[in-house]
Amino acid sequence: MLLTSMSVDAWLTLLVVAGSLALLVSNRFAPDITLVGALSTLLLLGVLDPTQALAGFANPGLVTVAVLYVVVAGLVDTGAVQAFGARLLGKPRSVVGAQARLMLPVMGMSAFLNNTPVVAMFVPVVGEWCRRHRLSVSKLMLPLSYAAIFGGCCTLIGTSTNLIVHGLVLERTDLGPMGFFDIAAVGVPVALTGFAYMLITQRWLLPERIPPLDHLETAREYTIEFVVGAQSPHIGKSIERAGLRHLPGVFLAEIWRGERVMAAVSPDEILLENDRLVFVGAVDSVVELVRQPGLTPAPENLFDIAAPRSDRQLIEVVMSATSPVLGHSIRDAKFRTHYDAVVIAVARNGERIAGRIGDIVLHGGDTLLVEARTSFVQQQQHNRDFLLVHPLQGAAVPRHNRAGLAVAVLTGMVVLATTGWLSMLEAALLAGGLMLLTRCTSAASARASIDWSVLVMIGASLGLGAALQTSGAAQAIASCGLQLVGQQPWLALLVIYAITSLMTEVITNNAAAVLMFPIAQSVAQSLGVSLWPFIVVLMLGASASFATPIGYQTNLMVYGPGGYRFSDYLRIGVPLNILLGLVSVGLVPLVWPFY
Repeated sequence: MLLTSMSVDAWLTLLVVAGSLALLVSNRFAPDITLVGALSTLLLLGVLDPTQALAGFANPGLVTVAVLYVVVAGLVDTGAVQAFGARLLGKPRSVVGAQARLMLPVMGMSAFLNNTPVVAMFVPVVGEWCRRHRLSVSKLMLPLSYAAIFGGCCTLIGTSTNLIVHGLVLERTDLGPMGFFDIAAVGVPVALTGFAYMLITQRWLLPERIPPLDHLETAREYTIEFVVGAQSPHIGKSIERAGLRHLPGVFLAEIWRGERVMAAVSPDEILLENDRLVFVGAVDSVVELVRQPGLTPAPENLFDIAAPRSDRQLIEVVMSATSPVLGHSIRDAKFRTHYDAVVIAVARNGERIAGRIGDIVLHGGDTLLVEARTSFVQQQQHNRDFLLVHPLQGAAVPRHNRAGLAVAVLTGMVVLATTGWLSMLEAALLAGGLMLLTRCTSAASARASIDWSVLVMIGASLGLGAALQTSGAAQAIASCGLQLVGQQPWLALLVIYAITSLMTEVITNNAAAVLMFPIAQSVAQSLGVSLWPFIVVLMLGASASFATPIGYQTNLMVYGPGGYRFSDYLRIGVPLNILLGLVSVGLVPLVWPFY
């Protein structure tokens, strides 16, 4: 009855949203193109006016995500991410072990912190961790997002949705406040159930997509030499303990100790000051080694370039047959003097080049990895000495001396946002500004770190959610579903959870909670039962955003880095939604009785 009375705008909105979901599942078009197309269709049909359609792109949540990319850039560019990940996550022995090591601390942190900065901080950590331990990143990015959602169910401040619903309770009822940990009586069992589900089903439900780094037969093999400096934390450690064995895409070929050369290095070999380590591996692996604290590229003239290392970047160049330095060793050719750049690695037709970097004789077609000032690309891109000059994306030389400062900025942001002294957006803007002012990251690196496709998807999905809400489609569907349960409070509770969970998959969780609150309040009054069970189920259902990437911004944040498709979320998220719904509806009335 209610569906037949829906307006034309409501029907148009349902058709457009259903069509966009079908396209997302088919994976025929990029998700951002599909969502922007759906939003544009509703704008052209007159369902939304331009202000309503574009309001999502001015949403504080979207802006917060954008600014958090800058904050994370500061953590990455200072090397804090690598150090943090290595200490917190350790060395897993299996995929399940890696997931458990990741999800437990994320669940604990997100119970007290906003989910978005937690996931933003961990995305680069997990990416680097996967490369280092040869793990499929698609096995860990979704568990990261889901763990943040699980943890948010455990406290009153775990998600903004809990706070919004609690505010509605204080504003529109006389029930009084909810305690900080009251929701934990159900939230903790729900979180542990979700945690167990992910570990048990990951083998079948999570995709395993191997990053290109693992296909090394086609990769360029660089030879690169590092020196163990006087302040290196690796001094006195074995190769194994220093984490320099079983590296993804790179291996330790030999160690030079004075004039002694050690090949086939034992994992128990103890590192000494001034040891020179020669590695061979793919470019991405070599770049990761350069970013690691404790190792410095070995060329003696590395520090002779006028610009400090923090203002340099890594660049690939291919030598032409007309270069005047060909036929000479890198040292004798005075490469730094000619080009104001230092060669730190050499690749030649996939061959292993023996010897130390300075002794390698340059040939035409050699690919060199050089460290130079950022102006090098502009100055040398038309130089006939090089066939190609290619800056590596995200390969700025780490500013390790500012790592502590970057962590302090992040900690300050979390404290300010958690205590309520500043909003999440204000705290993020302050932290992003400090990352730039303190030179933890550069403006160019900050711009490059922003994933614009994710921001476009968030803005467009907010617009679609607004269309569902303003057209009346969402409320009509919710009311229709509740008409089917009659006078059964348990069934009514289940329907409230199911509809809230469904809505939060296509509109924002906060909008779903606000929309469903008066409906839940009306149902409780008509049944003559306590409102508390419906309030708690509303909080949990609004957080159950597992089945689509557009339902919650952390799901979108891991979409690209994890290499996922829309169908991946459906495959693992729909059963998870059902399972957690049954657990929630089964437990809530036992803690908060109907009568």
